[in-house]
Amino acid sequence: MDNLTHTLVGLVAAKAGLEKLSPGATAVCLLAANSPDSDIIVLAFGDRWDFLQHHRGITHAIVGVIGLAILLPIIVHSVERLWSRFRNQPPRTKLKGLMLASFIVSATHPLLDWTNNYGIRFLLPWNQKWSYGDLVFIVDPFLWLILGGAAFLLTARTKLLKFTWAALAAVLTFLIVASPRSGNLPNPRLIALLWILALVALIVLSVKDARERWGSKIAFVAFALVLCYWSALGFAHARAVARGSEAAARLASANGEVVARLAAMPRLANPFRWDCVFETDRAMYRFDVTIMGDNPTGRQVRYVKPEGVLKQSFDTIAQQKAVRVFLGFARFPVAQLEDPGCTTQTLVQLADLRYTEPGQSRGSFSLEVPVDCPNEQLGR
Repeated sequence: MDNLTHTLVGLVAAKAGLEKLSPGATAVCLLAANSPDSDIIVLAFGDRWDFLQHHRGITHAIVGVIGLAILLPIIVHSVERLWSRFRNQPPRTKLKGLMLASFIVSATHPLLDWTNNYGIRFLLPWNQKWSYGDLVFIVDPFLWLILGGAAFLLTARTKLLKFTWAALAAVLTFLIVASPRSGNLPNPRLIALLWILALVALIVLSVKDARERWGSKIAFVAFALVLCYWSALGFAHARAVARGSEAAARLASANGEVVARLAAMPRLANPFRWDCVFETDRAMYRFDVTIMGDNPTGRQVRYVKPEGVLKQSFDTIAQQKAVRVFLGFARFPVAQLEDPGCTTQTLVQLADLRYTEPGQSRGSFSLEVPVDCPNEQLGR
């Protein structure tokens, strides 16, 4: 998930009661909620392929999360003790309280990341297998609203904090209502209206002193709503897998193929339409599937697995670093030649079909590698 969501989870968890475990517990919760993403430091020493190889790696695995959950409160506690000694004051933080808060919140990071289709490698360094929840899009405005709303009600006490929340709300509202990306939302006008109504409701609740009335119960209600939302998405996902499997079997059968594996993956803020990707013995397919109505599938694409000229070209680049890293990450890798009839040089275009298609560049989710035209094309 995005770091805003992780941060909001840490803040709401602190306000649910973890902040009472020790002075400084709120800061530990915020840091612990994001600490596994410390793997971004790889970018300081490598390129985007190093980052792709190591992101959601050891720092997101069980052993890494436990290590960070232990290290973080020790650092905070030690720094606070040194600062207290410098100021000739008794230390305030309680290591056991910080440790408990750190363990609880640290566990939420890999859980949240598992829910989307990017995946997690829980058992590193012993097992490289990726696990995918395929429930929540990597950025989810509904989670922003639920968790951000609770955090706002529980923390907006001073003018500075109110201004900070207003600024954040303004930025997110622009993204939801007016940015070019807002066109990717289903029924954007309806979602924009619901978003604005929710913000107005939160302001009214804040004016009515909801924090004083309900206190930490607001945080527990927010987490309960998140669980209900995930449960609804789980039901929708199961429905999408069922309808997608039926459609995939028909598509594969029409080409004399057999379905080997299939995934239904979430779309941005749209629990009724899912992206379906499946593999057969000869090809990879992608189509969108709706869980409502009589016509479950939309646009379909099919990419044959490398063979002949394409396989010959692919084999010449298979050991290059970028290709190896990309294939180690890609869940549904596909390839094509930019110009199959070339005479000198062309590109092998690779893509992870869960995100994009060959030739449609999208950062680390696609790759273009120059190759000499295969011997068959040159007539040699």
